[in-house]
Amino acid sequence: MAEKVVPVVCPYCGVGCRLYIRTIDGYPVGIEYATDIPGISNEKGKLCPKGNAAVEYLLAKDRLRKPLKAKEEGKFVEISWSEAIKEVAERLKAYAKDDPDQMMFFGSARTFNEPNYLIQKLARMLGTNNVDHCARLCHAPTVYGLKPVFGAGAMTNSYKDIEEANVIFIIGHNYAETHPVGFRYVLKAKERGAKVIVADPRFTKTAWHADIFLQHYPGSDMALISGLIHVIIKEKLYDARFVRERCVGFEDVVAAVEKYTPEFVEKVTGVPKELIIEAARTFATAGKGVITWAMGLTQHTHGTENVKLLATLSAICGYQGREGVGCAPMRGQNNVQGACDMAALPNVFPGYQAVADPEKRKFFEEFWGVELNPNPGLTTVEAAYAIDKGKVKAYYVMGENPVISEANANHVMHALKKLEFLVVQDIVPTPTMQFADIVLPACAMLENEGSITNTERRVQWSFQAAKPPGEAKPDWWILSEIGKAVGFTGPGAKGFSYTSAEDVLREINACTPQYRGITPERLKKQLAGIQWPCPSEDHPGTRFLYQDRFLTPDGKAHLVAFPEYKGPVEMPDEEYPFLLTTMRYVGQYHTATMTMRSEALRRRWPEPYAEIHPDDAAKLGIKTGDWVLIETRRGRYPIRARVTRVVKKGVIAVPWHWGANILTNDALDPVSKIPETKACACRVKKISEEEAEKIMKELPPVIPRIEVVKG
Repeated sequence: MAEKVVPVVCPYCGVGCRLYIRTIDGYPVGIEYATDIPGISNEKGKLCPKGNAAVEYLLAKDRLRKPLKAKEEGKFVEISWSEAIKEVAERLKAYAKDDPDQMMFFGSARTFNEPNYLIQKLARMLGTNNVDHCARLCHAPTVYGLKPVFGAGAMTNSYKDIEEANVIFIIGHNYAETHPVGFRYVLKAKERGAKVIVADPRFTKTAWHADIFLQHYPGSDMALISGLIHVIIKEKLYDARFVRERCVGFEDVVAAVEKYTPEFVEKVTGVPKELIIEAARTFATAGKGVITWAMGLTQHTHGTENVKLLATLSAICGYQGREGVGCAPMRGQNNVQGACDMAALPNVFPGYQAVADPEKRKFFEEFWGVELNPNPGLTTVEAAYAIDKGKVKAYYVMGENPVISEANANHVMHALKKLEFLVVQDIVPTPTMQFADIVLPACAMLENEGSITNTERRVQWSFQAAKPPGEAKPDWWILSEIGKAVGFTGPGAKGFSYTSAEDVLREINACTPQYRGITPERLKKQLAGIQWPCPSEDHPGTRFLYQDRFLTPDGKAHLVAFPEYKGPVEMPDEEYPFLLTTMRYVGQYHTATMTMRSEALRRRWPEPYAEIHPDDAAKLGIKTGDWVLIETRRGRYPIRARVTRVVKKGVIAVPWHWGANILTNDALDPVSKIPETKACACRVKKISEEEAEKIMKELPPVIPRIEVVKG
């Protein structure tokens, strides 16, 4: 028997924890902590419940093992790889010849940088910029918000700077539950004496550690942040020298936040004015401060404005460009940052180089050897409506599950049914696969290798630790074979003739400035990873950005604030009297395709509960454990109730892993095009268990049963 211990990166959240998989003859038999690698995200090798169960989903009995072709709805027949590649390539070529913008491509934050680079390259060489990935549903406002203020749409600091901060402002982010290992840096800072300010509609596990807790209504973030800026300016607590020397637009900010007095903000957010003033003073006078956020802040129709305001708040306090300061958006999936960097986005080439920029486009036209489309493409939410109108007819989905992950999921399913051609490339059956014409079985992350970029811009190499099941293939191989079958067989970057993930990364090095020095050779030796930007092979990587200048054209931070307050587009009324928000559980992960196939996690977190305030529950006659029906203007959803003061009165909170996006609002932020998943009007009523079971049969199951038939 051949026994090996293989270094990998955890396949779950964006913290990017290192671990070792112990294998015997390519079969995973256990996990070991990576205690011998200095500088990794999970110091001392600690893992969260998901990380400790990281190999269980690999052993799922329903893993996809062979390519499949739909015979009829919900039924598939097995086909060969050559048949699958040929059919996909011929269909894509036909759509490209007729009108490339009839196609949509969906990259994945749950696989490596290399396949994300390849899927956007394939889309663009076919003639369309219709390519997106799940950042559209989580951190698109972070990219669109930070870039105009600072010049880059990424975390400005490192985890180490969180530990070294004197104050940490956590907003819209249940840090302790969604990124438990990353939260250890907050706890270390608190042990040193740092103050923790938490703003959240729920009294979360993170809020337990807060020195100041600001419990605001879902979607009122804009008023809360503007109120903090107002107090800091009024009391002259800002860093006048930093503002004078390194910022522009301060006077416009002063005028814009004039109306956001503590009294006004209290009325809008429900947070007492005294706490608003205390939080502003605590944050501005700490000397070193970090702001961290996640989807509670971004998933709004004003998500981009929220992020711009946080960047402005950080800048006016001088909290950029040195140790112990920064803006730290926490990515939900393991490679959201990398998929963005690789341009699985409709408006940029790799390295955030705009497709509309003639100079950048000319470079990639020469690099790839084709003429490129100058027009930004569709986002995933826009694509669903374009399908409705007959404008998008073919969809290629790699490692994503929009039936569960996207807002207004009923409309998503309606759109997928109307497609002429849907390709799903994944590791297990998903509800999205029910609508597929061709299914391509992919290796799970731990069954192949490649580079992956965590939330602090740290690029790491994850090695193959297990054999894939059946005929499952790496994502990069599948896309490479399709690219060649389409006809892209030119030399070098002009074709798709790759022999390994390393080949793809070398091509990324050649066209992505931030990754130029992050070669596969360096990553394989340097297990702690390298932080971009890393412009050359002798560059060590960059711990924190903006030490000397911001990446804007003039090198200054462009401050911004907004005089008109924006809240959720859909507020409670007589028909729908409650405000619905969504959340996550520590032991479940996004659409639950992996975690619900882990027996350990499924036992501890077997089902969702809707949180409801005791006063609201009393009026409705609801007790903990009762079945309730939540209804919005888009759908209805049965769930058990949990009566708790964790939520504010008038607010209902539901975990979304089990398909609660049937309810949520797909109204879009006009800038980042993210849907307003975190706030919409709803109504609630008590129902019987029999009624609940009947309604549940109408909903897509998280783990569908796919039938493979002969012939």
